[in-house]
Amino acid sequence: MTWKAGIDGRQCMASGMCAAIAPDLFVLDGPHARPLDEEIPEDERALDAADSCPAVAILVRDGDTVVGPRP
Repeated sequence: MTWKAGIDGRQCMASGMCAAIAPDLFVLDGPHARPLDEEIPEDERALDAADSCPAVAILVRDGDTVVGPRP
């Protein structure tokens, strides 16, 4: 199974937390971070990255259900 990851470029402050936590899933690309692929494996590190994002810019979905950031 896969999840979908997205980063809101209007909110992203390019702190690099996501790329540090999961460098195979997220990368800093210019002034913003981005997922390497829209579809990512179900990986706890993706949720950790979403939870750790200081700008709350990462959204991880399983179908229509938001799984990250966690409440």
